[in-house]
Amino acid sequence: MTPAGLYVPMITPFDESGAVALDALSALAHEVLAAGAVGLVALGTTAEPHALSAVEQQTVVDTIAAACREHRAGLLVGAHTAPELRALAERPGVTAALCLVPPFLRPGEEAVLAHFARLAEDSPVPLVAYHVPYRTGQQLGVGTLRRLAGLPGLVGVKHAVGGIDADTIALLADPPPGFAVLCGEDAYVSPLLALGAAGGILASAHLATADYADLVSAWQSGDIARARPLGHRLATLSAALFAEPNPAVVKAVLHAQGRVPTPLVRPPLLPATSTASARALACLTGVAAVPA
Repeated sequence: MTPAGLYVPMITPFDESGAVALDALSALAHEVLAAGAVGLVALGTTAEPHALSAVEQQTVVDTIAAACREHRAGLLVGAHTAPELRALAERPGVTAALCLVPPFLRPGEEAVLAHFARLAEDSPVPLVAYHVPYRTGQQLGVGTLRRLAGLPGLVGVKHAVGGIDADTIALLADPPPGFAVLCGEDAYVSPLLALGAAGGILASAHLATADYADLVSAWQSGDIARARPLGHRLATLSAALFAEPNPAVVKAVLHAQGRVPTPLVRPPLLPATSTASARALACLTGVAAVPA
């Protein structure tokens, strides 16, 4: 299945003791799916997987998978190594794995292609490559992205290059068949959809989920009069939610809404400042104040 539409990469809420708040996670998952998301991502960067134990990671995936089964929604799971991918064979509800381009080493584009070819051979599920060069240090040109799309088992890319560059425009001007370009840069989702992206993996869509889902459908149906102003408002919200390291501000706003028990994040992250939280809440109020 080629992913398309709005996917929400789920946070991991924590309770007052610092433990994973599974009931809150379940409620959030059901809420965003009911509001129009077509799928969820478990153990994406937004979930703080670096700070979760192996047992916590399993329970988080279990909880999100249960919501996806109930809603018949897509489920992507962050998995970046062959053992992590092979473990997904025990999870029949997983529709694809989200796999990061190898970070820090900057192995070169040919090595990245070889890396994904090896992972695809080991994986029981299709792969969505996560291309975020300002974090990984590894650029991929449009030619490499097209070759990536041609690898067996690769069904899409989470595209988060820090903007819309010439390679992005060239890729979407002639998108590879059966390969989804999914926006992973929340503030740029509207222009990327206008260029032909298949959807987005958007942490911002924990909030105003129905509006982000409406934005995707408006661009896909060609309703520019609806899509353009909605995209402007949501870009302002996304910028506010990412004013400090993700997912701190998202968690702060969810806590202010009473949807998670605390705004806690785990080290090395710090909780959002009151200034960033207040600005994001004001932006959210501005989105909600505009009638559909």
